[in-house]
This record gives sequence, structure tokens and C-alpha cells, in this order.
Amino acid sequence: MRCVWAVPASNLAAAILLEAISRRARDFDIIHSHIDWLHLPLLTRLGIPFVTTMHGRLDLPGIPEAFREFPNACFVSISDDQRIPVKGANWCGTVYHGLPVSQLRPSYEPGSYLAFLGRLTADKGPEDAIRIARAAGMPLRIAAKVPRGEAAYFKKNIEPQIDGAEVRLVGEVDESRKQPFLSGAAALLFPIKWPEPFGLVMIEAMACGTPVIAYRAGSVPEVIDQAISGFIVEGQEEAVQAVKHLARIDRRMVRARFEERFTSDRMARAYVGHYEQLVSIVPRATAAL
Repeated sequence: MRCVWAVPASNLAAAILLEAISRRARDFDIIHSHIDWLHLPLLTRLGIPFVTTMHGRLDLPGIPEAFREFPNACFVSISDDQRIPVKGANWCGTVYHGLPVSQLRPSYEPGSYLAFLGRLTADKGPEDAIRIARAAGMPLRIAAKVPRGEAAYFKKNIEPQIDGAEVRLVGEVDESRKQPFLSGAAALLFPIKWPEPFGLVMIEAMACGTPVIAYRAGSVPEVIDQAISGFIVEGQEEAVQAVKHLARIDRRMVRARFEERFTSDRMARAYVGHYEQLVSIVPRATAAL
């Protein structure tokens, strides 16, 4: 099956990409877009089956109206929770993210610190992670970058708590450094305060055999299997108790759940299934494009 994925980095790139797709649309059996909304007016008129994966939060103003403008467009969510604000959209399925099975290697040793990996913004919960680690009596290592526009938040709320010993900022980690950072942790802390559509860092930790302690929000209950790949908690106090019970988690089972549920092969098979179904039910236009 011939398929093209549309994943540009900016509106300018999107414009160039969409023009290229419009010229070559007939070369493909299906078009799969990851650029939210920009492609919809064009692709609904090209006569080629297409599907759109939504990657962001959908509880923002104007989004329900946007879905209503394109009632026949087929959408894929990255978690069932993501689609709750717009249940009436034309959802053709949910496909969880996946990683190559060999990208991150597991470690089955207990781990010596708690890890936080992500953007240093309030909705990601870094302050909660610091409080949880201190209350649990474990060191915390923070691998993160300060997003543009969040410097004031970092200076006021995070930087004063970094002592280089119990709370250490190791900076942004690339793919090669992510492996030892996650596999050496006793657990990944994921105390989010927003409706996370998926949370790729959770399955990155699982691939390393590292359990996840996460607040019950967004996609968390769909990704974490309670007491198997980690603990889903309601707040800081429960998170501290979860740290104390990490010995109950078998890190081999954490890795096994990753391999069962979140590999790139599984993700690809799920998408191919949706492609085949969509091509079978959506007639291809015969008119010249």
C-alpha cells in the first residue's frame, strides 16, 4: 500500500508540503497527516482517502467547531481520553504511540534515584516531583530543558530547590543519554496536572524496565497497568507511598508490558488496519486532480 505521512515543522513547511501532495496525490492510496488542521480544506477536495492523527489536547476553544466543519474527515486519537472533549468527531480509532523494541535497553537493577523527564512547566508537575522525592527520602534527577517563555517560572519555582545533591538538574538528554538516565532510575515520576494526550516518556521508561509513578490524569490510566508497570496515584501522599512499594514491581514485567503494548511494530500494524478499512469504504475519485 502506498502511503505518505505529512509531518512538517512549520506553517511554511506545511504550505510547501501540501502543494507537493496536491501535485502527487494520485500516486498514493492513502494520505496520513500529523499536522492538525492545515491540510483539511485541501485533502477533503482531492478525492484521495486520508486520515489525520491528532497529537495535542482537544479541550481548547474552537476545536469542536473545527471538527464540525469536516464531518467526513477520519481522525485517529492517541488515547481514548484525548477524544473526550469532542466525542462526536469522526473517530476511526485510537492508536497508542510505539517505540522500536531495541531503541532503549532495559535494566533490571532496582535503581538508585527518582527521575523526572520532560518540559519544566507547571502542568508537567516538576515541583510535585521535588516534593515527592524529598518526602520519600530519595534523590531526584531532573532531565529537562526550560521552554522559551518559562524562564521566570523556572527561576522562581525550580532553580532555588536544585541543590546539586538531593535535587540535581542534569539538563536536556539526547537519545544516547536518555537510556542510562531512565534505566538507572528506581522510578519515573510523572505528576502531571493537565489532560496529557499520551505521554511518550512513560513508555520510554517502561522500555527501560523502569516503573512509572503517575497522577491519574489524561492518558495515564490507559498507559500504566496498576502495580505492574507502575502506580497510578491521586496526589503527592499516595506518590510517596508508591515510592516505598517499588520493590513490589518486577522490572522484567515492566519491560514485558512495553513489548506487548507499545512497540512501533504494534503501532504500524494498527495504522495499516485503519488504512485498509478506510480504503475499502471511501471511494477514490476518478476525476483528474
